[in-house]
Amino acid sequence: MVQRLNDIDILGFDTETTGVSPHHSRLVTAAIVESGPEEVSATWLANPGVDIPSAAREVHGISTEHAREHGRPADEVLLEVRDYLLRGLREGKAILAFNASFDLTLLESELTRHGLATMTELLGTEPAPIIDPLVLDRMLAPRRRGPRRLENLCQVYGVTASGFHDARADVVASLRLFEAMKTQHAILAPLTVDKAHELQRASHRDWARSFNRWLASKGRTPDVAEAWPLLPPRGEGA
Repeated sequence: MVQRLNDIDILGFDTETTGVSPHHSRLVTAAIVESGPEEVSATWLANPGVDIPSAAREVHGISTEHAREHGRPADEVLLEVRDYLLRGLREGKAILAFNASFDLTLLESELTRHGLATMTELLGTEPAPIIDPLVLDRMLAPRRRGPRRLENLCQVYGVTASGFHDARADVVASLRLFEAMKTQHAILAPLTVDKAHELQRASHRDWARSFNRWLASKGRTPDVAEAWPLLPPRGEGA
């Protein structure tokens, strides 16, 4: 059955972590929210097994002590999150995540670190279909100036949201953002989910190449990966 963005069931997904590297940071919290007539959600708090740096704590508000006392073992959380997402994909749903390459790469990296099978290994291919409002916005409004953080795009699209950097709040904001984007960009709703996935892959690749050229022109290292939705390990080609 052909599924289009206008009628696909969605699992919104987000994480909060110990840092900004999807390959080396550890999972602290995760949230999944299922779109539909009845909103279903699940949240997790993990003990990452390492200290949570002060910079990360200032972002999401979770301290090392709180995670150790109240968080569950990371491997248990990772398995539950992985299986929830896999079940959704196998049921014909799409995963929506803002800056999806960070959250999905982090999840795969954490599963590998704990000796657990990744989504890619169990699916036999990269997770798909993925909907990433950040990538879609770059594709649809490439010349708009200014930052494109989740809170910025919510303002641009007139989305009411609050509590940013809480995993569940960010998922809810991302789902609302996507709905607003479909309203303002008529091209989105009739797209098949497979076509949308491939358009995002190509759009991200083109954006990364352009951004890397700009970095090089400024004498900086062009290090933005062209791959999407999973980032290659550092040191490997895009």
